[in-house]
Amino acid sequence: MNYPVTGIHHITACAGAAQQDIDFFTQILGLRMVKQTVLMDGSIPIYHLYYANANAEPGSVMTTFPYGQKAGRQGSGQISSTAYSAPKGTLPFWKDHFDRHKIQHAGIQERFGQRLIRFQHPAGLSFEVLEEANDNRQGWTTKEIGRSEAVRGFFGTVLSMREVAESERFFTEALGFRKTGVEGAFHRFEVGSGGPGRTLILHHQPDRPAGSWTFGAGTVHHVALAVNSREQLEEQKGIYEELGFTGLRHQRSLLLLFHVRPVSRRNPGGVLVQPGGGILPRRGPGAPRRKAPSAALVGAPDTGNAGPFGTDPSSRGRAVLKTVGRIIDL
Repeated sequence: MNYPVTGIHHITACAGAAQQDIDFFTQILGLRMVKQTVLMDGSIPIYHLYYANANAEPGSVMTTFPYGQKAGRQGSGQISSTAYSAPKGTLPFWKDHFDRHKIQHAGIQERFGQRLIRFQHPAGLSFEVLEEANDNRQGWTTKEIGRSEAVRGFFGTVLSMREVAESERFFTEALGFRKTGVEGAFHRFEVGSGGPGRTLILHHQPDRPAGSWTFGAGTVHHVALAVNSREQLEEQKGIYEELGFTGLRHQRSLLLLFHVRPVSRRNPGGVLVQPGGGILPRRGPGAPRRKAPSAALVGAPDTGNAGPFGTDPSSRGRAVLKTVGRIIDL
């Protein structure tokens, strides 16, 4: 069977304070802030912040909701860590960088033969910098992080699962991933050519209580997987139905959101899977309106070419995203 999924598109998490989040991603991780808008769900005005590599490529875009009003509960059925790829040999630099900025980290470790450092966002979110020699994407540079050290984009995500077997079936049979390794409690899955931007790792944690499924600081909301067309999106929907995953519909499945028309599913491990209808502008009659939060943020989106995601900081409350293909939200 030919599966439409090509890799990771973007990842969205709930942070705490907005300025704290901006400082972490732009100064500590060294990402480019490419867009500032608002969350379109609910009545509370919440920023929606976008960070990416130099070209704002799909597979590098991290978005966050600074959701300090409510704390999430970390647990199984969630993305437990997000891994960024960095050039081989750069982990000593990153360790010193984290130490200098007093960022909590676990030191240099190894998984599937790759060295990595796991470190913490101020809201408790977990991230990794992982050495990868075969990633030619262009990283964003700062005064402290040069081109030779900069992260290139996502390598993959780690998903916490109480049971692996049914989630393995879902990712392989419904999404076209293939299992490429097992190391202790970690089960690696890759799609396409594998490697950077095409890797998911299931972490088997049978005794870990389930995490929250709602918006809440300190939790990841979803990882989005890319497909190339609306026709392929329909193909993916058909695969779900053929395999009987239609009973896992999420309550938001028929809503038109900020920039996604989703038909949602949760996989057997609890991860939200959401085939999107496209990243499209929402303007004209029926477009959602939302007053942006009033606080000014230091580190506004730059005005250069931000690739497919745009940069207009005056666009808070409306979408100005360009079409960059279809997505599937996990």
